[in-house]
Amino acid sequence: MFMEKSCSHKNAQIGVCYGRMADNLPPPAEVVALYKQNNITRMRMYSADQDVLTALRGSNIELVLDLPNSDLQFAAASQANADAWVNTNVKSYIDNVRIRYIAVGNEVKPSDPLTPSLIPAIKNIQNAVNSAGLSDRVKVSTATFMAFLGESYPPSAGVISAEYMPIMGQIINILNENKAPFLVNVYPYFSYKYNADVISLDYALLKPSAPINPDPPLQYNNLFDAMVDAVHSALEKAGGGSLEVVVTESGWPTAGDIGASFENAQTYNNNLIQHVKQGTPKKPGKPTETYLFAMFNERGKEPEVEKNWGLFFPNKEHKYPVNFV
Repeated sequence: MFMEKSCSHKNAQIGVCYGRMADNLPPPAEVVALYKQNNITRMRMYSADQDVLTALRGSNIELVLDLPNSDLQFAAASQANADAWVNTNVKSYIDNVRIRYIAVGNEVKPSDPLTPSLIPAIKNIQNAVNSAGLSDRVKVSTATFMAFLGESYPPSAGVISAEYMPIMGQIINILNENKAPFLVNVYPYFSYKYNADVISLDYALLKPSAPINPDPPLQYNNLFDAMVDAVHSALEKAGGGSLEVVVTESGWPTAGDIGASFENAQTYNNNLIQHVKQGTPKKPGKPTETYLFAMFNERGKEPEVEKNWGLFFPNKEHKYPVNFV
């Protein structure tokens, strides 16, 4: 029996991404148990892995399910292909797996060879969800990243770049039509890494001691809020002002590059968990649904910094204390 959505738990707006690019991770059933033991009530997974979906049955964990970039051409090629994907990976599980969003593609750039497949794939998956009678329960979107902005500072100046606008305009129209959220990966870490001469570490880590950056009539004391509100500003200018913004990735690495340490990762993630309950200066009091990246280190990735975003070791021990409530 399908379990109705409940937001009674205080940590309803936080999830954790379950990246699996490693050969030393625990079995999916143990990972789902680890989510539950730590009061992590939401998950993003990057492909429709049947073992993970099976492990999620009856868990009450709310899910962002990716149709990966490698499947975009398949889903775009025909409605029958998209129907088959939804029937196999969504309809077969929906009675006891709480699939909330389908992210059709992740960080697809206008220059990518896959870009011509993105909009057709989104439309076909949306049609398949509609045909399955699930359009009220499962929302279809795509996950982008901050590169889609041509301007992001100050936040009120946020605007979609000319390069991205042709495709983002179509995405915004589809999301508006289906009342689906705008999914975006937001990493203050990388903004700090590439601009450490002008961005203070405290500002990137959401520390109370961070400087205040005015953007009248609003003011910002952390980089996460500034980045999310730049997205809100850009959407407003492009006809997407009513869209909910969901942060489908954010986190901080523990090793491998400037500013990457256990201490900074612990500070960022714990501060973020508490902060997103409050919303942003543009959207005060409206919690920002956010997914921390990631559950485990992924040693299959390169360069070195990409291996070190995990909250847990593969043996399921905490890398550092995190309070998910």
